[in-house]
Amino acid sequence: MMVLVPLLAFVVSVGLHWGALKLFPQWKLLDFPERYGLNRPRLPYPTGILSVLTFLFFFSAIAPWVAQTVGLVLGIAILAAFCFIDDRTPLPSSLRLALQVFVAILIFLTGTRIFSLTNPLEAWTGGEVIPLDRLAIVWPLFSNPSLVGAAFTIFWLGLTMNALNWFDGIPGQVSTLSLIGFLTIGFLAASDRVGQPDLALIAFLLAGVAAAALVFDFPPAKVLMGDTGSMFFGLLLGVLTIYSGGKVATAFLVLGVPLIDSALVVIRRLAKRESIFRGNTKDEHLHHRLLAKGWSPRQIIFLTAAIGTAFGVTALFLSTFEKFVAAILLFLVMLSLSLYSKPYRLPPTIRKV
Repeated sequence: MMVLVPLLAFVVSVGLHWGALKLFPQWKLLDFPERYGLNRPRLPYPTGILSVLTFLFFFSAIAPWVAQTVGLVLGIAILAAFCFIDDRTPLPSSLRLALQVFVAILIFLTGTRIFSLTNPLEAWTGGEVIPLDRLAIVWPLFSNPSLVGAAFTIFWLGLTMNALNWFDGIPGQVSTLSLIGFLTIGFLAASDRVGQPDLALIAFLLAGVAAAALVFDFPPAKVLMGDTGSMFFGLLLGVLTIYSGGKVATAFLVLGVPLIDSALVVIRRLAKRESIFRGNTKDEHLHHRLLAKGWSPRQIIFLTAAIGTAFGVTALFLSTFEKFVAAILLFLVMLSLSLYSKPYRLPPTIRKV
């Protein structure tokens, strides 16, 4: 099962993507390069819906049909439907944010919850864990949900969804980082230290789906997954860290590149007194800045993959405090890359000449 299911999911997803190359143009499901000033043929878009359908088919077959499963399936379906519409006809950012919050609340209420986080500074602050099951609401239908846990879940799932979505400026980046993330969570769940074979199977299933997407969107891309795919992969990475008992530190090390990059973008926007919700510009995210430096899309993907793999594999063997130290080191790496890729501005006196 641990090998057969991911392999079958990979084959099915590859078959669906292959069919999309033929059918999406006939159905006029193509992207809009003119929106971004690109001079290239239109590509099948958004093929992320194929990854969603593949996962839901296999997940529905292997997962027990309890409230948690129903909530996750409904959340994925709702998010995918709205993202598919948004990919075709952009929706207001306020509606997109409201939808993400709704999906996160739905998933939380149906049982996907983090009850505590391991305290990385236990030696100095005391307390082995940081409890998140505080301020519970008496609501038996949803097992007396906690306001603190709900707030953290909404924040975490919103962060993972948007971090990957914002990092989708180069085809192949999201599927590459998702593949690394799912494999890391899968191997961690399958280890004797964690011992969650059911979670490992779901993670490897998603790795198979992400690998199939990577076959078709690695530069030069043949298809584009759109927000439908990037939001889906981001949501599932966030959900699996909750399933694994709140392995947020591990997920942060794997997804540190997009997460820290997004944080730096927000900081730069706040420093300029600009809205953090406006669309991306070409000199904000790391991949945009590296492209301007002359890096090729493949080189950028290999860089982010190398960082994600190095820190992700390391996270499998580190203690909680060591992961905290690794996270600081990862932040310094990203800060160095941000400074290296900073756009060069001519002094005002030279620009006027």
